[in-house]
This record gives sequence, structure tokens and C-alpha cells, in this order.
Amino acid sequence: MKNTTNALLLVIAVALVAIAIEPFFKPRPAQAQVVADYPLYFEPGVYLLRAPDGTSQIYGKMAVDMRTGKIFGFPTYGQQPYPVDITTTKPVTSKPIVLGRFALEDTDR
Repeated sequence: MKNTTNALLLVIAVALVAIAIEPFFKPRPAQAQVVADYPLYFEPGVYLLRAPDGTSQIYGKMAVDMRTGKIFGFPTYGQQPYPVDITTTKPVTSKPIVLGRFALEDTDR
């Protein structure tokens, strides 16, 4: 019985040593988080966007650039969540309108 216990303890010790020295012989590559090309947060829903100069109002989606704090409005031309132009059968591309900026850097104060 004593020899069996010693043999089991030896197997456990060898296994632990093998686990401990494995990173020295076969290191794992470092992994970093993937940074999105455009880290935008889109606010849920559709809002009436007002141009900063007050010249126009249009329905659209609001997005915040999480790197700079800039606020963009993407017109949808109605209360639907994506741009639609009923006068054409072609897909519509919504160009961003700069609405303002959140001072994200001031949150560290």
C-alpha cells in the first residue's frame, strides 16, 4: 500500500512539473484585444436630428465615436431604422452629419 501511494504521488509530482515547465518550451503567443476600425456606439431608436447651424431637421440614427467623443447623425429620411428613399429602387447611403462632441477626456477628472 505504501509503495502504491508513493507511486501515485510520484506520478502527480511529475505531471505538475510537466505542466509548470511547458510554457518555457512552448510559450503561448500573447493575445491583445482587437480594436475596431470604427468604434461607434449607435443609440437605439430613431431621433429627430437637428443640424448644429439650425438649417435642417431630419430623422436618423445617432452614433458616438468612442475614441473622440464626436456625435454623428445618420439620416434615415423617416422613422425607420435604416435609410429609405421611396422615389428610387436603389439602396440609399446615409452620409454622417457632425452634431457635436462629448468631452470623454474630462471623465478622468
